[in-house]
Amino acid sequence: MQAFVFTDESLARHAGRFVWLSMDGEKAVNAGLRARLALVGYPSFYVVDPATERVAFRWVGAFTAPQFPRVLDAAENALRGGGTPLDRLAARADSLYAVGRDSAAAVIYREALAAAPADWPHAPRVLESLLFALLNSGQRESCAALARERLPSLGRTGHAAAVAGLGLDAALALPAQHPERAALVAALEPALRGFVADTAVTMADDDRSGLWIVALAARKDARDSTGARATAEAWSAFLEQAAARAPTPAARTVFDSHRLSAYLEIGRPERAAAMLEVSARDFPNDYNPPARLAVALRAMGRLDEALAAADRALALAYGPRRVNVFRTRAEILLERGDRDGARATLRDAERHVESLPAPQRSAAALADLRRRLAALE
Repeated sequence: MQAFVFTDESLARHAGRFVWLSMDGEKAVNAGLRARLALVGYPSFYVVDPATERVAFRWVGAFTAPQFPRVLDAAENALRGGGTPLDRLAARADSLYAVGRDSAAAVIYREALAAAPADWPHAPRVLESLLFALLNSGQRESCAALARERLPSLGRTGHAAAVAGLGLDAALALPAQHPERAALVAALEPALRGFVADTAVTMADDDRSGLWIVALAARKDARDSTGARATAEAWSAFLEQAAARAPTPAARTVFDSHRLSAYLEIGRPERAAAMLEVSARDFPNDYNPPARLAVALRAMGRLDEALAAADRALALAYGPRRVNVFRTRAEILLERGDRDGARATLRDAERHVESLPAPQRSAAALADLRRRLAALE
């Protein structure tokens, strides 16, 4: 967002609509604010009432520069409580969604969509918020079914692509024996694949990459190794093109994480290593390039270099972000045959998680680390 959207000159006229604050949710100093914001993923955007400090609006995920003014309009509507009865419904739902009350928000979002005329300008944003609320509250069948129902009326748009992606992600998360799972996947997967491959459908490159990930997951779920390989090849080719047209080094590194994953999928970790070495030189104070480089070098069997990269990343990382680097380091040591070193690294990771402020302390991360430690005893 910072590299591609907020730098767009067309958005300058909106600068005075809000007071802007950027928060790094991984820093300990921001732990209290993170807890208040019901943070579930990055990027997330919130609007807070300056008089009451009430969180009035939340948007999870990215958006394009043309979408941004509509998001701001929705945020102002939520902050002011809405004008028309329909806008008031949307504002109520947004206020619930903003504080993580996803199930309650979903009920009112549904009411708003049911009452809305076909040309209601908030409909696309409300539908995406409803789908995310359903998915995040565990209502996967409802999310997938609603996406399937709404898709035919949405045309060839980035909004439709996002709906297909959310719906297919929800369908794939259903239990294998669910009676509607196969039909939902069969309806949503072709739609999603059509969107990701169609460059005429406007969306941010990182959003399109995220949809490639869902498409790949669908082929893996179908146990289609040939289709999965072809999907991963297409995804990696797309990412190379996206990185090549990035206007700055910072914009290029937006794709580093996905490029690493794609290159690992096609068995070409050396491609990842090459581009991550460039990112490490361009951003010597960022832990991400050496952390990702450690993963690529490990896949190449260059374990000594991988361990050194992991150590460089640990020296730069902070907060919950360090946990994944500890895990990578332990895995490298295990492959080197150093069980004692791996055990010591996992214990360091356990102590680190226990030392984090409560809003940053993950029970799931602790359980995973302790499971790994038990396996080494």
